[in-house]
Amino acid sequence: MITSSQSNIAQAARTIFERIRGALEASHKNQFVAIEPISGEYFLGATLSDAIGASRRAHPGRLAHAFRVGHKAAVHFGLQIR
Repeated sequence: MITSSQSNIAQAARTIFERIRGALEASHKNQFVAIEPISGEYFLGATLSDAIGASRRAHPGRLAHAFRVGHKAAVHFGLQIR
C-alpha cells in the first residue's frame, strides 16, 4: 500500500521530471533518473540501482522517485508479444 507521504513524493518528483524531461530525453535516453524532490536534485544511472544509490548517498534518509528516460514506466514485467 502506498502512503500519502509516498504519493506526495512521487507527485513532486513527477513535476520536476516533466520540467527536465526534454533535456534528459535528448541526451540520456534509456537511462534511469532518481529525483529527490526536497532538494530538487536528480541522479542519473545506467541501472535503476545506480540512480537510486546515487540519490541515497547524496541524501541519506530521504526517499526518491525514479523514472526511465524515454519510457512510460521505470521497469516492465512480463512477456513482450510481437
